[in-house]
Amino acid sequence: MAAVFDDGLLDDEDALRSAEPVLRNLAEGGARVRREAVSAADSVAETVARLGGTQPRAVLAAGPDSRLLRAVLEPVCPVPFVAWPGAGLPGWAGALDLVVVLAPEGSDPATAAGVAEANRRGCPLVVATPEDSLVGRHVPGRDATLLPTVTGDQLATATVMLDLLDRLALGPDTDPEVVATALDDVAVSCGPFRDLAVNPAKLLASGIAETSPLLWGGTVLAARAARRVAESVRRSTGRAALAADAEHLLPVIAAAPQSDVFADPFADDGADLRPSLVILDDGSPDPVVAETRARLQAQADATGVRVETVTTEADGDVARYASLLATGNFAARYLEIGLSG
Repeated sequence: MAAVFDDGLLDDEDALRSAEPVLRNLAEGGARVRREAVSAADSVAETVARLGGTQPRAVLAAGPDSRLLRAVLEPVCPVPFVAWPGAGLPGWAGALDLVVVLAPEGSDPATAAGVAEANRRGCPLVVATPEDSLVGRHVPGRDATLLPTVTGDQLATATVMLDLLDRLALGPDTDPEVVATALDDVAVSCGPFRDLAVNPAKLLASGIAETSPLLWGGTVLAARAARRVAESVRRSTGRAALAADAEHLLPVIAAAPQSDVFADPFADDGADLRPSLVILDDGSPDPVVAETRARLQAQADATGVRVETVTTEADGDVARYASLLATGNFAARYLEIGLSG
């Protein structure tokens, strides 16, 4: 028999205490952003002084963590932007192109090889990674800068890099303190000892507990946050969770079986959980996003599919992404706690 969700555990001190290490790690997201900003401050200033007077032919984000930079930069970068998550560098990359690399752990040999290749080609290079890591040891070069990182946190590491690119007029306004404050606000509103009745993450966990959640974000960053939250739900609970574009979600919602008010949840083996729709709303004014959301909402209403919405009032694209992601990650952990009884 599948585990039954007990929302009483979300306000149970013993249950919350057992999950304290994981919840504390989520709550410290803002502190990690600040630590990375302080650690990299001198290197960021040095890089701005060195590269600020010229605009590169292109910006190339290399390595497996390049996708987050693509989600932020691709719509606004004033020069061609390419994310290259595979090994090495594309053949055209050279001395006119700025190569940026995120390596929060710094242990990937393929990323280290890509950094060494960028140095050999004479590319201006900026790498955010631990100084004493495998990747970090390959950074030193004539046109290379290392942004020393200390937390291993992908979002915090990306925030430092985006702050640099903002100062080089290559990316959107990104202030690490604004991102950190957004994460702090989520830590307060979604904290373990904030009651279920007023806790957005606990309410979300309760809302999707007896469902297979379908997650959707209308913008590039909200969609990325949806994918990351779906991964977190799967890891935390072992249950199915899908993040996808509206065109893929609409047929699933349309095919949802009608709910049976007489069904016994204790007799259900969990194999036929109905879907729920989770909308990650970053406040985009784009009319296409609004129209697509309305289509999803209408289809969910037509088939009786529950709809949950995660919102944010954070300032700036990166801060809103961080806020949505943190709220979803808290909800995934509360879902795990509620199913543990």
